[in-house]
Amino acid sequence: MAEWMPLILFLIICVVLMLGFPVAFTLGGVSLLFAGVGLLTGTFDPAFLHAMPNRLYGILTNQILIAVPLFVFMGVMLEKSRIAEQLLRSLGLLFGPVRGGLSLAVVLVGALLAASTGIVGATVVTMGLISLPTMLKNGYSPALAGGTICATGTLGQIIPPSTALIILGEVLSSSYQKAQLDMGIFAPETVSVADLFVGAVIPGLLLVLAYILYIGLVALFRPAAAPAVADREPLSAALLLDLLKGLLPPLLLIVLVLGAILTGKATPTEAAGLGAAGALVLAALYGQLTLSRLKETMDSTLKVTSMVFLIFVGAALFSLVFRGFGGEELVQSVFEGLPGGVFTAMLVVMLVIFLLGFILDFIEITFVVVPIVAPVLLAMGVDPVWLGIMIAINLQTSFLTPPFGFSLFYLRGVAPEELTSGRLYKGVVPFILIQLVVLGLLAAFPELATWLPDRIYG
Repeated sequence: MAEWMPLILFLIICVVLMLGFPVAFTLGGVSLLFAGVGLLTGTFDPAFLHAMPNRLYGILTNQILIAVPLFVFMGVMLEKSRIAEQLLRSLGLLFGPVRGGLSLAVVLVGALLAASTGIVGATVVTMGLISLPTMLKNGYSPALAGGTICATGTLGQIIPPSTALIILGEVLSSSYQKAQLDMGIFAPETVSVADLFVGAVIPGLLLVLAYILYIGLVALFRPAAAPAVADREPLSAALLLDLLKGLLPPLLLIVLVLGAILTGKATPTEAAGLGAAGALVLAALYGQLTLSRLKETMDSTLKVTSMVFLIFVGAALFSLVFRGFGGEELVQSVFEGLPGGVFTAMLVVMLVIFLLGFILDFIEITFVVVPIVAPVLLAMGVDPVWLGIMIAINLQTSFLTPPFGFSLFYLRGVAPEELTSGRLYKGVVPFILIQLVVLGLLAAFPELATWLPDRIYG
């Protein structure tokens, strides 16, 4: 019975999370309960719990994690100051007369929002409230409109700089160092959040370009599903000035933040500070910076940051208890016993993560599943940056897949009655196929994720 304790611990935590209990308290509480049972039965070494204070100190003094509240602040400020709405209006005016133009505007604005927030729910709901009524009013197919918004919202998983990549990068960094130490490498190489950001650039751009290509094909062969907007005012100097005013400032901010990271001029934490300050400046420029809005933004940032750091604490406790019961040895023996070696092990992990994406959030999977499987996969020679990008795109696809995809639930909550579940499911299927194709390309050509970090950081 004792050898199955790690698996039972993992399954019970998944069940409790599905019941809706808070992630941090579930991870910590269930792990402590199992540790207590192990101490009473003599199957758990209390020395593992002695490492908890050092883990807590490491979390609180981690410089990279300072980027989490700063990027969250940047995204929430851009959302609450209605800059996203201005962006969509500007791009809608620019692309509206083109068939499929509103869908193209949604993809581009969604990609920019993804780069600024990295939170799927926030992006989908924001785009659903702002753009869905406009698209339906102009005669767009409800399936295409809903599918475009859902797919674009999930880009927050992969387009840097996102909170999701920061958290995943931190977990993978710890897993990579541990894997090397277990292999007897006492001067281990490191993988940073910046490596993951840079590795996500090409796959993220591929997804955006593939979405645009699909929308272009729909507009070409099914013009009634993606009509042009006929009532736009003619181009004039005043209209162009309005377009530039709505488009350039937020675009410049995102380019500065990403550029600072990609060129190595700033760490992700420093770039996050630049982004937070820039969001404040933009809100002031657009006349949206008020004390009440600033308070709302700071309250939201505090809630999200507190949740993330509490989950870090609970995940640290879970990791120690899982290791104390011999969980890592169990996972390693299972992977080594699989026919096909690394390929089969990676395939099984991707399938498990995809299925768990139906019932668990990205943060939950990152803290529960990745620390279990990543050290073993990395010890088998898997590249950490490639692994991180594969997991991110895999979860992005899972969040979009009917009938359980989180993105679908977020949009249904704000969608009008004419966008039925059936139409929404039909609309997301082509985007799911696109993401599977990109995931397949990434699996076949890992250089899509590893080439750019190697070029920039050597």
